[in-house]
Amino acid sequence: MIPEAFKTKMQSILGDEYPVFIEALETKPAVRGMRANLIKTSPKKLIEDGEFRLEALSYADNGFILREERAMGASPYHHAGMVYMQDPGAMASAAAIDIEPEWWVADLCAAPGGKSSQIAERLGEDGFILSNEYVPKRAKIIVGNFERLGVRNAIVTSLDTARLAEMYEGIFDLVVVDAPCSGEGMFRKSEDAVNDWSEDNVRISAGRQREILSNARTLVKPGGYLLYSTCTYSPEENEENVEDFLIANPDFHLVKVKDAIIKNTCPGLNRFAERIDNIEYARRFYPHVSDGEGQFLALMQRDENSDIKQRILYKDEAKQLSKQESTVVLQFFKEALESAPQGRVVKVGENIVLVGHKCPIPKGSVFMSGVMLGEIKGTTLVPHHQFFSAYGELFKNKIYLGRDDSRVEKYIAGEEIDEYDGLKGWCAVFFEGAALGGGKASGGKIKNHYPKGLRTR
Repeated sequence: MIPEAFKTKMQSILGDEYPVFIEALETKPAVRGMRANLIKTSPKKLIEDGEFRLEALSYADNGFILREERAMGASPYHHAGMVYMQDPGAMASAAAIDIEPEWWVADLCAAPGGKSSQIAERLGEDGFILSNEYVPKRAKIIVGNFERLGVRNAIVTSLDTARLAEMYEGIFDLVVVDAPCSGEGMFRKSEDAVNDWSEDNVRISAGRQREILSNARTLVKPGGYLLYSTCTYSPEENEENVEDFLIANPDFHLVKVKDAIIKNTCPGLNRFAERIDNIEYARRFYPHVSDGEGQFLALMQRDENSDIKQRILYKDEAKQLSKQESTVVLQFFKEALESAPQGRVVKVGENIVLVGHKCPIPKGSVFMSGVMLGEIKGTTLVPHHQFFSAYGELFKNKIYLGRDDSRVEKYIAGEEIDEYDGLKGWCAVFFEGAALGGGKASGGKIKNHYPKGLRTR
C-alpha cells in the first residue's frame, strides 16, 4: 500500500499530472530493462539472434525493454556477460552524457555496478573507472558483475567518500553520485521500498546525499563533470540538494543532458530551487512519461579555470613479481596466448593481477585492482576465470559454442565437453562470440574450469 503522505506530497508536486502518475504507479507493472554489453556483443547481434522479445530504447543505443517474463540467471547470454539487466530509467543517467574513451571516471555509490559497467563499456584502453561502494558485501557484487562482463580497466573499493576525497584531487573527468535515497522511484519494484518509506527517511537521505556530494566535488577535474542521480521524487533529495551544492560551490554549474534524455523526461522543478538558474536542466524520469521506474538526474560541470589542485595523494601498493613468478607468467603467456596482454603484471596482496590502467593501486578495502591473472602452483600458472572472461580472445585455443549446441548447457553446469581431438593446454570457451570461461584440453576433452559458484547446478 503506497503511503498516503507520499500521495499527498506527489499531488502537490505534479498537480494535473498526478492522476496519470498514480495510475501508472498503482496499476501498471514494473518494466524490465536489458542492456547489450558492448564489451562482448552488440545490440544488432541480440536483435538478429531473436532470443529475446526486445524493444529498443530511444535514449540508450544499447538499451532495451524486455517484453517478456523470463528468469535470466540461467541464460548463457547472462553467463557470457553479453547482457545486463538494468532499469530503463537507471540507464538514462549514464546515457545523459557522451563518455570519451580516454576518460577517468569515479562512481562513488556504485553497487551493484549497473551504471559503472554501462560507463566502462564506453571506455577505451586509456580509460579507467573507479567503482566504490561503502558496504563491502555490495562491493563484492560489483566485482562479480565486472568479472562476468569482461571489464578490464577498473578498481573496485569499499571506502567512505570522505576517504576518497583525501586520496584524489581534481583528476576525474566524470564523477557519478547515484546516491542512496528514500527509494520512492522503486515502489513498483520493491515492497521493501514502500514499507521503509517515511518523511523522516527522506530527510535523513537528503542529509547523507549532501555529505556525499560535498566529498565528490573534490575529485572532479577542471572542466570535468559531476553527475548526480537518485531513484526518488522528493525535491529535498533532488532539486534542493542540487541548489544547495551549487550555491556552496560556485565553480560548478548545471549543463544540459543529451537531447534523447530530454525528450523522455520532465524538467527539474523551479519552485524548489529558486536561488539558481536553469534547474530545468535537471531531469525527472516518471513512469507515466516513459517506460521505467523513477529517476532524477542533474549534470554539473566544474569551470575550466577552477584552481583545484590535480593530484593523487597515496603511493602505489602494487608490488613487483619475484623472478620465479615472472618466469612462470611469461611461460604461460608464451604457451597459452597468441600475444601477451597490454599492461603490467603485479602483485596486489597475494594476488597476481594484470593492470591495464595507469591509476596507482590504493591501500586497504580494494576488492579489484585490475584483472586477476591466475594462481601459481609450482611452476605452472592456473588462469583465473576473470582472465578468461576479459582476455579470452588472446588464447591460442578457442572453443566456439552456439545457441543450438547442447554443450553450452553442459559447460555452464560444470561438466566436461568433448569432441576436441588434437587440442592440448589452456583454452577459452566462447558462447556466440563472447568469452564465457575457460578450460584445459587433454585427450579430446575440455576439463571444465568454470567456477563452481557460477554453475547452474
